[in-house]
Amino acid sequence: MKHLTFMMALLTGFVAFVASAQAQPVARFESTEIDYGKIAAGSNPVREFKFKNFGTEPLLITDAQGSSGAVIPSWPPAPIMPGMSEVVRVTYDTKRIGPFKKFVTLTTNDPKNPQVRLTIVGEVIRKPEGL
Repeated sequence: MKHLTFMMALLTGFVAFVASAQAQPVARFESTEIDYGKIAAGSNPVREFKFKNFGTEPLLITDAQGSSGAVIPSWPPAPIMPGMSEVVRVTYDTKRIGPFKKFVTLTTNDPKNPQVRLTIVGEVIRKPEGL
C-alpha cells in the first residue's frame, strides 16, 4: 500500500510538472514582413503587424528596437492575455527618398520565440510636381 501511495504521489507531481512546463505564452504574427511598395514622400508612414497570443499565459513585449532612427516601433504596454490579438505599429520616415529595408526586433516572454524580427520594405519616391 505504501508503494501505491508513493507511486500515486510521484505520478501526480509529474503530471503537475508537465502541465506547468506547457503553460506559456505563444506569439504568432500574421506576417513578419510588410511591403510598403512605392509610396510618395510624405505618405502615411504607419503600418501594423497583427499578432495573437495562442498560449495559456499572458504574453509580454518588453522591448522593441528599430534598426535605424527612421523606424519607430510602438507596442502594447499591457500583457496580451491568452486568445487575445494586438498590433505592433511601425512608423517609417517617408521623407527619406529611395528604397529601404528596415527591421524591428521585439523582445517577448515567449520561451520558444523570445525575439521576433519584423521587416518593412519599400521605396519612397518624390511627389510629382504640382501635387
